Amino acid sequence: MSDFVILADATCDLNEDFQREYDIKIVNTHIVFPDGVDMPSFLSWDKISREQFYKELKSNPTAYTTSPANVEEFSAAFEKYASQGKDILAITISSGISGSYNFMCSAQKIISEKYPDIKIRCIDSLRYGPGFGLLVIHAAMQRSAGKTLDETADYIEANKNRFHQAGWMDDLSFVARKGRLTHAKAFFGTLAGIKAIGEFDYNGLTTVLTKVKGAKQAYKTLIGYIERTIIEPENQIIFIAQTNRLPQAEIYKKMIEDTFHPKAVYINDVFPACGINIGPGLMAAYYVGNEISKDLSEERAILEKSSIGE
Repeated sequence: MSDFVILADATCDLNEDFQREYDIKIVNTHIVFPDGVDMPSFLSWDKISREQFYKELKSNPTAYTTSPANVEEFSAAFEKYASQGKDILAITISSGISGSYNFMCSAQKIISEKYPDIKIRCIDSLRYGPGFGLLVIHAAMQRSAGKTLDETADYIEANKNRFHQAGWMDDLSFVARKGRLTHAKAFFGTLAGIKAIGEFDYNGLTTVLTKVKGAKQAYKTLIGYIERTIIEPENQIIFIAQTNRLPQAEIYKKMIEDTFHPKAVYINDVFPACGINIGPGLMAAYYVGNEISKDLSEERAILEKSSIGE
């Protein structure tokens, strides 16, 4: 039976249109703003504009904090649907960067004891932001195709390391202030126009594969990388994430459409639940391709052999 609920935490960055179209239920995380107000995460710009948020975040990156939904909140979300007799497929942001998956699993045990006839499968996406969102969309597509909960969950588990990221971060100074890069490297990158090209690794983090100078070379590098890693692009939906880099994302979108002719390419916002920890300057595509190697050696070799890395 394919009538089950797909539940994801808000770091999937699926806006309300995607939630409705694919029938995705969201569990809110938490955002603490500079004034100390702790509010549920949101997947629209009704409370603050994209431009204002990223402007304020860049000027004061440590003033914003996030936290995942806790066990009680996941339990409440599960019980809402379990009490209706619905099975649940629950998917979280990568356990490499959040405790959400552990909290979700604890909630699953609590609710399964209370509703033993309800099946709940929990999946660690090993992804975040629109990359996580694309994986959730694929789960919904499996459900729409008539797959059972277990068939859908097994498909996602078997294929989650085939969800790629091909993009750049051009504001390394923000990442440095978050303690993820030295100030010296960030300063050099900002001055020299260096764009760090990143890919998901096997543990659900992002690793810089190479660095290129200037947008023109970066676009060329990214398109070449996608070409060598994507599978059946004409049958795919591709997401492009951007953290206040909409003009660059629009250029990238057209290049992807002209080169690969996918079913659809959507430019997705990165909302505050993820944006607080990413910062301005991200512009990246997400798609399904060859399985990512455990040490990213194959992906590095692709760049070297194609002469598109530095």
